[in-house]
Parts: sequence; C-alpha cells; structure tokens
Amino acid sequence: MFKNVFGSGFLVRTAHVILTWVITLILFLHDTELRKQEETGQLVQPVLFVLLVLVSVLLYFAVSLMDPGFILSDDSDMQFTLGVTEEQQDMIPQTTKSLRQRRCGHCLLQQPMRSKHCQTCQHCVRRYDHHCPWIENCVGERNHRWFVLYLVIQLIVLLWGLHIALTGFSYRPTWELWLRSNGMLLAVAVLMAVLSLIVLLLVGSHLYLVSLNTTTWEFMSRHRISYLKHCGADENPFDRGPFHNLWVFFCVWGTVVWEQVYFREGTDHV
Repeated sequence: MFKNVFGSGFLVRTAHVILTWVITLILFLHDTELRKQEETGQLVQPVLFVLLVLVSVLLYFAVSLMDPGFILSDDSDMQFTLGVTEEQQDMIPQTTKSLRQRRCGHCLLQQPMRSKHCQTCQHCVRRYDHHCPWIENCVGERNHRWFVLYLVIQLIVLLWGLHIALTGFSYRPTWELWLRSNGMLLAVAVLMAVLSLIVLLLVGSHLYLVSLNTTTWEFMSRHRISYLKHCGADENPFDRGPFHNLWVFFCVWGTVVWEQVYFREGTDHV
C-alpha cells in the first residue's frame, strides 16, 4: 500500500519536512504571539499549532507514499463479471479500439475506464487525476480524498502561520534596522503568503472538480478521451449532482466500477 520512503522523491519529501519545521521554529524564536503565549504559560494555542503542523506532515507522507491506485495485474474480465455487457460496451462511441480491448501501450495491461498511464510513476492509475511533483506521487482513486484533506490542513497551517508571523514584527526607527530585525520573519511571511494563495487555488479547484465528479486529467483533456470526446461541453456521464458527488468522494470507500456509472446503472463497490 505504501512506497519506500527512501525511494523516488526522497529529496523532495526531505526538503518539504525540513522547510516546514524550520518555519515553525522561526515562528517560535521571534517575538510572535506564539512565543509570548509560551513564555506566559498559555500553551493551548502553541500546542495546537504544533499538533496541526505534525498532522500536516503525517498527511503529506501518507499521500506521498500511498498507492494511488496502481494497476498491477491484468483484470480484463472485471467489467463483465461486475455487470457491464458487451452490448453496453458497443454503445460507447469509438474512434479506434473498443474500450474493452484497450491496453496500455507502456505496461500492456488492461485499462479500466478513467485510468491513465503515468510516465513518471511508470504505472497505470485508477481514476487518474494528475501526477503531483510536490508529493512526488500520482493522485488517483485511493489517495485523492487524502490529498484534498492534506491541502485543507496545509492551508489552515499556512494561514495560521502567516497570522502568527505578522504579530512578530517589531518597530525600529530606520528601514535598515527594521530589516535587520525583521528580515527573516518577513521572508517567512512572504513565503507563507505565496504558498497560501497556491494551496487556496488548489483546494478550490479540486473541490470544484470533485463536485462535478471529474478529474484534472478529464477536465483538461476531455477532447482526447474516448469516453468523453462525444459528450457535449457541459455533459459529464459520471456526474450525479454536487452533493452526491462530494458524499461518494469523501465517504464511500472501495473501487468504483466506472463502466456501470457511465451507463447510469448505479455504482458497485468491490
């Protein structure tokens, strides 16, 4: 289920963890409200902040090392044993090969609907969303909900950390003295502001796509995807409404047979 922590992406993960704890340490070392509360024995907020940072790091490793839904064996008969008939397969508009005979040109395995081969990970991934260089892993069927949860927690940490940094600036009579005294904290605040904006955009875009039951890959490349290219611009065969889509995404566990959802026969879970 998890990859080797010392495998591909080790340097990226190490840099992320070091940067996270260095920034946290800077917030405690400067004259911020976090340090003032610690010095006066008011430990609730400092402890909560450290715990939240720890949770974000643990989620980062979980998402980074988790199997995103790699297809490791040929399960070409799965769609038929789970109720998708040959007649229904013939209903899907095709331009080249039929979906039931579609094999990955790289790993030579059958690709279930909504899966895609990742050139970086060298595997086909179920319900492929994208390959994220931040976590050095694909985002797919098994880790997508955890990826979104990680982004939300990371956004809270960044915004809270930005607020803490802004409380630590001290007055100095000249700009030169001010920069000497607050330069490090200013750099941290600017970095967290930029990262907060990026993560906010990521959270918003992923929640929007999840509410439509579509993936980043499908949203960007629908004109090249065999089961979507015949659909209208506003048509999505997997969309069941925003509330149902969000509920299934966050609360329903298991491998979804997307061929059945495509034909509006309901969703099976293995």
